[in-house]
Amino acid sequence: MSVKKKPLVVVTRKLPDSTETRMRELFDTRLNLEDKPLAPHQLAEAVRIADVLVPTVTDEITAEILNQPESKLRLIAHFGNGVDNLDVAAAAARGITVTNTPKVLTEDTADMTMALILAVPRRLIEGASILTEGKDWSGWSPTWMLGHRVGGKRLGIVGMGRIGQALARRAQAFGMQIHYHNRRPVAAQIEAELNATYWDSLDQMLARMDIISINCPHTPATFHLLSARRLKLIRKDAYVVNTARGEVIDETTLTKLIEDGEIAGAALDVFEHEPAVNPKLLRLAKAGKVVLLPHMGSATIEGRVDMGEKVIINIRTFLDGHKPPDRVLPSML
Repeated sequence: MSVKKKPLVVVTRKLPDSTETRMRELFDTRLNLEDKPLAPHQLAEAVRIADVLVPTVTDEITAEILNQPESKLRLIAHFGNGVDNLDVAAAAARGITVTNTPKVLTEDTADMTMALILAVPRRLIEGASILTEGKDWSGWSPTWMLGHRVGGKRLGIVGMGRIGQALARRAQAFGMQIHYHNRRPVAAQIEAELNATYWDSLDQMLARMDIISINCPHTPATFHLLSARRLKLIRKDAYVVNTARGEVIDETTLTKLIEDGEIAGAALDVFEHEPAVNPKLLRLAKAGKVVLLPHMGSATIEGRVDMGEKVIINIRTFLDGHKPPDRVLPSML
């Protein structure tokens, strides 16, 4: 009796042990135990030989990479929510299904965003460095290391999707006033629950906020959504927080405006050219003007395990001949 051959699944980065173990049980799985990003030619080879490719946000899956002769690839089961690193249209044109892992990172990312909203005006990193870097501290003083309270401040959320709404609930608990800009208003019930004010004009909202949080995906339409012109609308005493994608902000202009005192500061978990970080931003961080994190917004053990489970469900559902639950279509972007 012939034994049915397991589909070949190529995983581009190290995933949680539980996810990798289950994948090995279910599929003919090739893992990246060294956890080094694959070069373009390695990604191209994976596309050529794999039945299923499991990439992450660090992998640029372009039309050129997908255009491999005699490719067997049928499914890209993306280990990530955002798909700006994938040419979804090119995949669809070649008959390749694309899935992602939505809804499991919402709370983790909102937690980190709220932490950064607190960290910048309250000067948390700057204060901690006094102790950890051996700087002179003579004790408590009524006028030393003064920051700003967040209660009563206006928070402008750019992108009121799942993460934006989760952030709004947290910020509301801290007594912040919720404002938002979105392609369209959220449901009236949600807006009432969050006591949120909708701004059709992003320009007008930016000019009036104390803290601005970027929570929209990176798409061609949102590249440099906060352009040089829009960044110059932001008040001098306002702060910018970004846990979405670095490409949404004109990072060069933001850096210069902070250097010149035209924006009070920023907290960034993502960067326009990551993993490269602008040296000027690093200098601003050392001066206490910005808080920088290395793309940690969704980095919880629970979140990564949940992502892995979604990837496996999408693969199994697809291989069983059914529509995977988290399919991504070009029309959705």
